[in-house]
Amino acid sequence: MNIPIAKPSITEDEIEAVRSVLISGNIAQSKKVEEFEKKFANYIGTDYAISTSNGTTALHVALLANDIGKGHEVITSSFSFVATANSVLFTGAKPVFVDIDPNSFNINPSLIEEKITKKTKAIMPVHLYGQTAEIKKIKEICDDHNLILIEDAAQAHGAKFDGKKAGSFGTGCFSFYPTKNITTSEGGMITTNSKSVCEKSKKIRNHGQERRYYYDTLGFNFRMTDICAAIGICQLKKLDDFNKARRKNAEVYSKKLSKLDYLECPKVSNNKEHVFHQYTVRIKNGKRDQIIKGLEKAGIGYGIYYPMPLHMQPLYLELGYKDKLRETEKAAKEVLSIPVHPLLKKEELDFIISFFEGFK
Repeated sequence: MNIPIAKPSITEDEIEAVRSVLISGNIAQSKKVEEFEKKFANYIGTDYAISTSNGTTALHVALLANDIGKGHEVITSSFSFVATANSVLFTGAKPVFVDIDPNSFNINPSLIEEKITKKTKAIMPVHLYGQTAEIKKIKEICDDHNLILIEDAAQAHGAKFDGKKAGSFGTGCFSFYPTKNITTSEGGMITTNSKSVCEKSKKIRNHGQERRYYYDTLGFNFRMTDICAAIGICQLKKLDDFNKARRKNAEVYSKKLSKLDYLECPKVSNNKEHVFHQYTVRIKNGKRDQIIKGLEKAGIGYGIYYPMPLHMQPLYLELGYKDKLRETEKAAKEVLSIPVHPLLKKEELDFIISFFEGFK
C-alpha cells in the first residue's frame, strides 16, 4: 500500500479551466480573480473577499489592513503552523500565546482575558484541523475589550459554528495550498464585511497602489493569478462534496478507532460542523514513535501537526519567549494525523483501520 496523508482532487474541469486562461493570455490577476473573490465571499457569507498569493500573505495583509503594527500585541495560539505567529512579527507587532483547549486543540477562550494588556490590538484564533474555535466567546471578548478579531481559517474551509461559517465572524484568512480542503495550487483569501479593510487589503497586496503608478501606502506584490483563480472556481463548486466525504471518512474512523484504549479520537461539539482538514488522534502512553514506524512500514501516510509548538521554536526562544503552555506541549507529544481526504478509497480506509486494530 501507498496511502498519502493528503491528495488534491484535480480533474478535467480544473485542467480545462487553466487551459482556457492560458489561451486567453490573461494569466496574471484579472477577471477570473474577481470572479473567484465574489463566489468565495458568497460562499463564506461576507460582503467582500480579497485574494492573495498564499495563506501567509493573507494573514499578513489582513493584519496590516486592520492597522496592526509596531507596539501592538496579538493574542493567538502556539499550536499552529509558523505562519500564524510570523505574520504578526511581519507587521512589527508581538504575538502573545495562549494555551489550548485539550478537547479541540484550539485556543482556550477562558485563558485569553488574563493575557490582554494595554498593547493588545487583536485576537487571532486558529480553527485547527477543520474545527472552529469557540469563536462566539472569543468575539464577545473582542467586543468587550474593543479588540479586532482575525480568524486564521487556513484549515477550515466550510467549517461552521452555530450554522455560521468560519471566516465570517471577523476578518477571515484562508489558504489554498494543495493539502487544504480546496486548492488553487498556491493562494490565499481574506474575507470581511468591512469596506475599509477590503480597500486597504487590495492596495497592500498590489504595491500600495490607489490607482496605477500612484502609491499612497507601503505595499507588496501579493496578488493571485487568473490561473490559480480558475482552479479555485472549479474547486469551490466541489467544496461541500469534498467536506461531506471527509466527514464520512471521519465517522468511519471514529466508530472503529474509538474502541481502542491507546488512542483518543477527535472530539466535535454539537454546535460545530467539522470539515476534517485533518483527522487527528491522540496517542497515549508514549507509543507514537512505535506507531509511526508501523505506519511507514505499512505504507500509510501520516502527519504530526505540530511536533514543536511555536513558543518553543528557536526563533521565538531567541526573541525571549519563555511561555509554559501545558496543554499545548502535551498535545505536541501525542497528536497524529491520518489520511481522511476525499479520494481515500474504502479498501484504503479499511486497511488503515485494520492497522490500528492490530497494533500491539
